[in-house]
This record gives sequence, structure tokens and C-alpha cells, in this order.
Amino acid sequence: MIPKNYPRVIIEAVQPQIDCGRFPIKRVVDEKVVVSADIYKESHDKLAAVVKYRKHGAKVWQENPMVFVDNDRWQGEFEVAEIGPWEYTVEGYAERYLSWVDEITKKNVPGAILTSELLEGLAILKTSAGLAKGEDKAQLNAQIATIEGMMADEDQEVAIDQAICSTMQRLMAKYPDRSEGAECTPALQVYVIRPITRFAAWYEFFPRSQSTVYGQHGTLQDSRRRLADIKQMGFDVIYLPPIHPIGHAFRKGKNNSLVANPDDVGSPWAIGNEHGGHMALEPKLGTWSDWDQFVATCRELKIEIALDYVMNCSPDHPYVTKHPDWFYHRPDGSIKYAENPPKKYQDVYPLNFGTEDREGLWKEMLKIFLFWIEKGVTTFRVDNPHTKPVSFWEWVIAEVHKKHPQVVFLAEAFTKPKMMRLLAKAGFAQSYTYFTWRDSKQDLTDYVSELTAGPMKDYFTGNFFANTPDILPPILQIGGRPAFIMRAVLAATLSTVYGIYSGYELCENEPIPGKEEYLDSEKYEIKQRDWNAPGNIVAVITRINKIRRERPALHNYNDVAFLAADNPQIIAYYKMTADRSDIVICVVNLDPFGKQSSFIHLPLEKMGIREDEQFQAHDMLSDERYLWSGRTAYVELSPSGKMAHIFKIYRW
Repeated sequence: MIPKNYPRVIIEAVQPQIDCGRFPIKRVVDEKVVVSADIYKESHDKLAAVVKYRKHGAKVWQENPMVFVDNDRWQGEFEVAEIGPWEYTVEGYAERYLSWVDEITKKNVPGAILTSELLEGLAILKTSAGLAKGEDKAQLNAQIATIEGMMADEDQEVAIDQAICSTMQRLMAKYPDRSEGAECTPALQVYVIRPITRFAAWYEFFPRSQSTVYGQHGTLQDSRRRLADIKQMGFDVIYLPPIHPIGHAFRKGKNNSLVANPDDVGSPWAIGNEHGGHMALEPKLGTWSDWDQFVATCRELKIEIALDYVMNCSPDHPYVTKHPDWFYHRPDGSIKYAENPPKKYQDVYPLNFGTEDREGLWKEMLKIFLFWIEKGVTTFRVDNPHTKPVSFWEWVIAEVHKKHPQVVFLAEAFTKPKMMRLLAKAGFAQSYTYFTWRDSKQDLTDYVSELTAGPMKDYFTGNFFANTPDILPPILQIGGRPAFIMRAVLAATLSTVYGIYSGYELCENEPIPGKEEYLDSEKYEIKQRDWNAPGNIVAVITRINKIRRERPALHNYNDVAFLAADNPQIIAYYKMTADRSDIVICVVNLDPFGKQSSFIHLPLEKMGIREDEQFQAHDMLSDERYLWSGRTAYVELSPSGKMAHIFKIYRW
């Protein structure tokens, strides 16, 4: 069957888009979205294109022109001004006026009779005049009348000049005839997030360990007093493990012992007892008034609160009695506890998201989110999201964002790469990463390039935690203080979002022998620390965070550029702003045991530096300054001296 209508303009390969538009890309408020597409048409018509965009729910599209790049590739951009969902698309059309201008200009040679061509042009001009408004409409009609008068006087040359003059071209560009065009449908999606989602320093601590009295359970008031020191170090997100009542049944003792002593505090991840569940506070931490004061102090210090969202229930949780069907059952009818062989969590019952009462369970999980948002939580670090249906996360995150588009979700998903990527597509704005285990130069280069230079950069933001209560990586176990400094610099500068778990600044690194876990883990007991203990790296971390805040180049997550370095133990990379006004070069010794040196090779043309130009490299960590020129620079780093440089490049 011969089609009645068909697209005269072909639009293909629109970027960016995720899985053919199935999921939204992510951008920060006021960030540009650069859109490109292949746009072409049969014949030799001139083409034009626009990128169209609007906040979700708006009726009117805004649009910006696209420009031809090469080989039928077009590019345009727009800025997203508010958080929440937006949509964008591309429209391409045959530019009848410019095609006519091109044709009549080529034909306008001495002796040519172009009456027919002028009449064709007049028809095009009149179509645009019908679309114009106000003064533009009046001016177009006046120009058309002038051209018609010249044609009546057989003044062809002047009529053509009038039809293709700059004034006419300006007016016609504003009111093109788009009847021979096409629009990419359906529109593509972009979810706009707050800047702190893409640039933040996280600090994790257990409120129950904040007492200054040895052996005494800490409170929210103790935690309030700790906040100023954490802010002084430069952290802007406080991450709290679960702060809910802890179950009694099968409570774990110190070092995950199956037998707890009467004074053992248990694991915060075993949620629920007679005092309540996920929407209650552990009584030993304080009251809701204490919580409100903690929140108020965070706001005063401009610290945001991230809370661990854990869908675990102690056998004592109220859900177990009220909703036994929300849990997994063995053939004998008993409820199954959680397992991750060889690990067993006898104190935890996992929820069954496939329960027949799925609606009841899912709505209750949403209720928990909304409850804590009203209590001042702006970010949720979600525990093991990869063990729950992705469809649940799509639904619940969308529901939260309907009322609270500013809320941030972080996926604690140390799992297969495809699942980690899918969770990010489904709505998680941040994710834990494999950075914790990437030690070698090649591994770090490959992994960071995958995150920041490939398709993942449009939807996946990696939060580079240097350690966690669950993970004490081998490099920290064996590398001591130099390794802690080295990994802090890498985490804080390779990504724009990074975090540490308290004790990192004290270089705590005593493991369970043969495991990547802390001995005497804080997950099962209270710990009091001397924050001024000898060998601490508080000053180093404070300096790193100050540098991060002050240098715009380090706010750029995408496209980390690695530099060639002759020594495999030296990694070097740089970030710079789009206008190259801020260039930061980081050089790190990956060997915590020995001095390493290398020549690093600089792509001067990309940095906008001439071959014969002398420039200054200011090490913002040590405040030392070096004069460099040419494409190579020599560096030397040592555990007994400096483990890293963070250079700001100054040009004269």
C-alpha cells in the first residue's frame, strides 16, 4: 500500500538517550544538555533543525537552533533551570527559503529570465508572512509588496536583491515553513538533580559511638557536638547507619558473635523491637526532640543528612506479627532469616517483595521514605537494592519524586555491572562503585574512563567511598598512613562525589585476619576514638576538601583525562573547565612503601598552552610552586614526604 504520509526529513541517532529513551538521562540544575542527531533528506534541499525542551507538564516547547557539524550530524543545546523531570526532542525541516535563495543565486546570471523563480519565492515569503506576528508581519508584508512592485516594473535584479537581503533572511529565519519536516517522537527524558548530587563529600559515622565517655552509648546530642568538627574537615553530607530500635532476638555480639552478652548493643541493621520499627528511633539515641535539634544543627552548618534505608526486620519487628505474609517462609512455616553464603544473619528477616500483599508492602516502604523526608532527611543510601525488584525502585523513586524531586537516592549495590547500571537508569542518582578495589594504574584508568567518558556518564554518578563499615580494602590494611592519604586523594579528585567512614582519618586498619573486614567492627559494638591521635590525617583531608571546593575544575565529573606517565606506579590525570580558565593536574604515587618518580607528558594544545610558554604549577597540597615549560614535567613522590600533588596551573 502506498503511504499517504511519510517523513520528508529523516532523524536518526539522537544523543544523549538511554536504552532508546526507556530511561531519562541525568543533569544538574543549570547544566547544559548537548543534543546531537543525524538529520538528512532526499534531494538537495537546505535543512534546518531545532532542539525542543520543556519542563514535564508544560504545554509550550522552548527551542534552540541546532548547527550543522559534518556528515549530516547536527548539534544543539539547552539548559535545565529547575530540578525535576524535563523532556526534549529534535525537529528537522526543509528550509524552503534558503533552498530558494541558493537556487536563484546560482541562476542569477546576465540575461537569465527568472520570473517563474521569483513567483516561487513570493509564495514561500507569503507563507512565512502568514506565520509572522506584530511588526515582523507588517515588515514582511511590506517587503513582499515592494518585490511585487519591482516585478511589475520588470526590475528583476532589484527584486531578487530585495528578496534575499539580510533583513529578509533574518525575518524568514524567525518564521520558517516547517511543513516539510519531522519531529523525533516520543520525546526523550532528562531528570534534573541538585548540584550536591554531583559534587559532595560524605562522612559516615555511628551516632551511638559519639559519646566522649568510654563505654557509654552515644546519643543524638553527642552527635550534634561532633558535627562542627566534621564540617571543619569540609564534609557536607552526614551519612547515618540505621538509627532505629534494634531487635533482641538472635542479637549479634562483638565481632559478629552468635552469642551476645547482656551489654552488647547489636547490629543497627537488625531493625525493630517493642519500641517500633523503621519509623521509630532507638531510645538510647534520644527523643524526637533530640532528632529535631540534630537536624537544625545540620541545617545551620549546611550539612545534609543521608540515612541508611534498610529493608531488614528483626524477628521482634512489629511487621513480623502484623504482616507475617511479607516475609519468606520455610516449608515448616517458620520465617527464613537472611543469608549471603557463607554469611548468615540470624538476627535479620528479609522482606519478600513478591508477597501476595505486594500493594500493602510496597506502599509501606514508600511511607517510610516519606516519613523520614518530613523529618529532614534529603538523601537515602539504600542497602542492597539489587536484591529487590528493579520495578519496585522505578515505582517508589518516581512516587517520592512527585512530592519531593530534590531527594537523592544512592545505591549500595556491590554487584554485577549490568545490575548496577540498571539501578542507576531506574532512578538512583548515585551508586557505590568498584573504586574500593581498583588499585593499579591500569585498573583505575580503565574504570574511571568507563564511568566518566562513556555512555554511563549520562546517568551514573559513582560515589567513591574509600572505606565502609563493611569493607577494609587490602591496600589500606597493608599500606598504612601513606595508603590512606593516597586513596583519599584518588577518591576525592577522580570523582566529584566521595566519602569516608569515620576512623579513616585515624588510619584505622586492623582487619579480621584473611578478610576485608574490620576487627572489632563498629557494626557490633560502640567505639570511642581520640580524634587527635598521633598519625591522624585530619589536616590532609581538610586540605583536600578545601581544594575541591575552591577549584571549579574539580567540580567536573565527566571526562577525566589521563596523562601518560613513564612509571607504572605514578598515575596522573587532569580536569579543566570548558573555557580552560581552571586546569588542575593530579599526580599520585600508587606505591605506599617506596619513593617513585616519573616524567609526565602534557597535552599542551588541549590545555591551551603554547610549546614555548612557561607556566606555573602550584601544588595546593604542599603550597610549593614549580615553573614548567614544554610537554614533559618531572615528579617525585615518597611515603616519607608527599604521596600526591594537586597542581593548579597558572599562565602568565
